Amino acid sequence: MSEDRTIPGYTLHRVIGRGNTSLVWLATDARKKEVALKVPLPETLRVQEAAERFGNEVRLTLKFRHPHIVPGYAGTAFGPKAFLAIPYYPRGALSDLLPQLPGGTLPLPDALRILADVASALTYLHHQGAVHQDVKPQNVYVNEEGRAALADLGSAYFTAQGGQTSGSPFYMSPEIYHGESSSAASDVYSLGIMMYELLGGERPYHGHTYEELMVAHLTRFPPPLLSLNPSVSRRVARLAELALAKRPHDRPTADAVRRALLSALGETPADEVYEDPEGAQETAPVSARQMGRHGPQAEGRPTEATPTPEAPGPSKESRWSLFKRRK
Repeated sequence: MSEDRTIPGYTLHRVIGRGNTSLVWLATDARKKEVALKVPLPETLRVQEAAERFGNEVRLTLKFRHPHIVPGYAGTAFGPKAFLAIPYYPRGALSDLLPQLPGGTLPLPDALRILADVASALTYLHHQGAVHQDVKPQNVYVNEEGRAALADLGSAYFTAQGGQTSGSPFYMSPEIYHGESSSAASDVYSLGIMMYELLGGERPYHGHTYEELMVAHLTRFPPPLLSLNPSVSRRVARLAELALAKRPHDRPTADAVRRALLSALGETPADEVYEDPEGAQETAPVSARQMGRHGPQAEGRPTEATPTPEAPGPSKESRWSLFKRRK
């Protein structure tokens, strides 16, 4: 990626992240607000499948609106000026934060809160008929108040319309290893892996190769979560173990996990009320060719997203001390 790459309306300062398909820049918009600007690599734009994945991420990030899904500010799905502007999280992803902590683990209330927020995001996506397919700490961001938001919708799709199955080997469910389609239960399985990772201090399955991980996920069973952390409530521990059931229909829903986590925090879980995003079903993955004049050859105007209120957080007095800005 050339350092002189420009995106109209933004000033690019420095690269803060790199993935397989894109660079993430720290940038400022026309109002001097800091944002993270995700820009596809040139080779991404040259490969149709990769370009469509990036376009899918742009469209769905701008479409979905939930306090615990990273919102999109603006974006262009296809073309040489393709980009996605999202909030800038100074501490990076949860996967960046964990190694900095003593023992690589969060205090129990912080872990429960983050997991509850991710479960809330999944409950919303599943309510919309969508699956995320890549739930893992690398795609979870935590703000200064210790509240989490789920990111990276490049692999997400509406199950009624179908999509390409994918996932990350450490977090993939047995059915995905078998080559079957993703479902809400597949996301719950990935959440279950995260529950072990954050509450028990380690992932339940290990392997040095894809094949070793596949065998572990298909044939082995996780240790009781309470044996790893006796402080976890029995209800949460039981749901974490059920989330890793080999058969999808044996797993709890994301909402059931959300409710148990909130109860463990001493909160009374309420039903979540959602407004279906207008035209959501029209934003399922489509190819660049199907986009017609909005396809790869058209630069297009950035799609402006409706501003989203900041996610409600705890009061200043009750913020998790871990996430207070260090002096």
